[in-house]
Amino acid sequence: MTIFLTRHAHAGKRSLWEGDDSQRPLSERGIAQAQDLAIFLDGEAPRRLISSPYVRCMQTLEPLGSRIELTVEPEPAFAEGAALDRALSALLALDEVNGVACSHGDLIPPLLRALRDLGMVIDGPLLDQKGSLWIIETVGGRPTFGTYRAPKF
Repeated sequence: MTIFLTRHAHAGKRSLWEGDDSQRPLSERGIAQAQDLAIFLDGEAPRRLISSPYVRCMQTLEPLGSRIELTVEPEPAFAEGAALDRALSALLALDEVNGVACSHGDLIPPLLRALRDLGMVIDGPLLDQKGSLWIIETVGGRPTFGTYRAPKF
């Protein structure tokens, strides 16, 4: 099976956003990145979409949800500052459904290191650009191989 882990698409600079950062939306570039992810992941037949409840994360998966007629589920375990063990458990629970998770730059590298510690071979460096995707192959619920897909935009 496969788990897909994406960092939210481009949302502009935090320093230029006024108000609660959890409400910061995607930029035009981010919307294009989200559409590209939706097209790519549509062919993977995911059966569950979970995301940090932050607006930019939810918006990253909403185009995919529309394409495959699934609701994006908010999951606090993927929010900024969330505990690694909770995020790892939530991520590994997506194994049987080709699930897609969307999170933030503070959580994705530690998640990848934890997956590596569980035996996953990583194809290249631990990158996590906005709008990028990690394709995590699993066997029997254990991560075996991770491949990075850089954003197109």
